[in-house]
Amino acid sequence: MAINTKTTGNNNNDIALSQESLIKFYKTVREFSHTLAEPLEIEDYIVQSMPDVSPTKWHLAHTSWFFETFVLSKAIQVYKSPNPQYAYLFNSYYVQAGERHLRPKRGLISRPTVEETYRYRNHVDESMLQFMENANDKEWREFSSVIEIGIHHEQQHQELIVTDIKHVLSENPLNPEYINNQNKGRSSHKPEDIEWISFEGGVCNIGNEGEGFGYDNEYPLHKVYLNPYKLGSRLVTNAEYMEFINDRGYETPEIWLSEGWATVETNNWKAPLYWQQSGGEWMQFTLAGLRKVEPNEPLTHVSYFEADAYARWAGSRLPTEAEWEVAAESVQIEGNFVDNMNFHPAPLEKSNGLPLKQMFGDVWEWTQSSYSAYPGYKIPPGALGEYNGKFMCNQMVLRGGSCATSKSHIRKTYRNFFPTNARWQFMGIRLAKDGD
Repeated sequence: MAINTKTTGNNNNDIALSQESLIKFYKTVREFSHTLAEPLEIEDYIVQSMPDVSPTKWHLAHTSWFFETFVLSKAIQVYKSPNPQYAYLFNSYYVQAGERHLRPKRGLISRPTVEETYRYRNHVDESMLQFMENANDKEWREFSSVIEIGIHHEQQHQELIVTDIKHVLSENPLNPEYINNQNKGRSSHKPEDIEWISFEGGVCNIGNEGEGFGYDNEYPLHKVYLNPYKLGSRLVTNAEYMEFINDRGYETPEIWLSEGWATVETNNWKAPLYWQQSGGEWMQFTLAGLRKVEPNEPLTHVSYFEADAYARWAGSRLPTEAEWEVAAESVQIEGNFVDNMNFHPAPLEKSNGLPLKQMFGDVWEWTQSSYSAYPGYKIPPGALGEYNGKFMCNQMVLRGGSCATSKSHIRKTYRNFFPTNARWQFMGIRLAKDGD
C-alpha cells in the first residue's frame, strides 16, 4: 500500500525523519505507553466507565493493531498475527479495514488477558523493528510515512490512556490514586490579572506548511481574513470559574446556547466534571486522588457549552481557531505536558516575559470554530483516509495540547476536535474579544 505523504502525514518527503531517527522515535513512544500503564493494577486495565472511554488494555492492543494492519500485513508477505481475531477486536472505526467489535462493549472483553496483550505488543514490536532495520529504499519510501502516522497515532492514544483511566477511577467512591504526586506542580501563587493582547488581523496564513509532520486535516496552507482581535494573556483559573458558579451561572439560561442549556438541565450540571462539594468546599478528583480545588490552577474538564457560557458571562467570547493559530506564531512550544508526569494543569507561577502565556500544555483550549475542512482539503484514499475527514461534522476545534499530551506530538497547527458536550478530556478556556 503506497501512502502519499502529501495527503496523510508529513507534507515534505525531503524532510521526513531519517530511518535511524524514526526507529528511535518508534521505540521511545512504544515504551512510554508501558510507562503510563505501569501504575495500574491488573483490574484497572479492563474497565470501561462510559462509551467514550476505552479500557487501557484496548488502547495498548489497538495501537499495535494499527502497525500490524497498515504496515506489517502489507510489507511482510509471511507475517502472521498471534490471533487473526484481534483484527476484529481491536479495529476502532476503520470501516475499510474490516468488521469491528462494538465500541460501547470494549469493557466486556476479558480475553485476551493483559499478559496476552503485552505479548501481542512484543510480537508486533519485534516484527516492526526487524522490518524497519532491514527495509530497502523502496520499502522505506513506501512505508515510512505510515509508520510515522502510527507513532503519532499511539501518542494520541497515550493521551486517552491518561484521560480514560481518570474517568474510570473517578467512578470508584474510594477515590483511588493513579499516582501519588499530590503536591507536584501546586502553588498558592495568584497569577497576574488577565491582560488583553491585541492583534491587527488582516490577511493571514493558517495551516501546516509541510515543515515536519502534520495530519491531513491541517492541510492545505491557506489564507484567512481576520478582523482585529484580542486574546486573554493566560488561561481562565478555577477561582475565576467559581465566581461564575457563585453568580448562578448554571442557573441563568440567557447566557447558554439552547442545546447547552438543555444539556445542563438534562445532566444536572452544577460545576465542571470531577468537582464535588464537601463541607462547603469544592473538591476535585485528580489522578492523585481527591483534593481541594486549587483556585490558581487553570480550569479544566469543561464542555464547549460551559466555555461558551462562561465567556458570554465574562463579557467576552471564545477565540476562533484561526485567531488562536495566528497568535501562537510568536510563542515557543513550552508548557506543562505529559512528559512532566504531572497529570494535572499547573498554576502560572510567574511571568515568562511573553504577552501570551500557557498557550501550550495544561489544557486544550476550546475555540468557537466548528471542525470542518480547510479550503482545498481532500480526504486521502484508502482506510487511512478515515482518520480525520469523516469526523468533520458536529464537533468543535480545540488547540494547544494539555498536561496529557506529549510535547513531541503537539504543533501550532494541530487541530483537536470533540463534541460540544464532551468534558472528560483536559479542556479549558482562553478568552477573546473583538479588537478596537
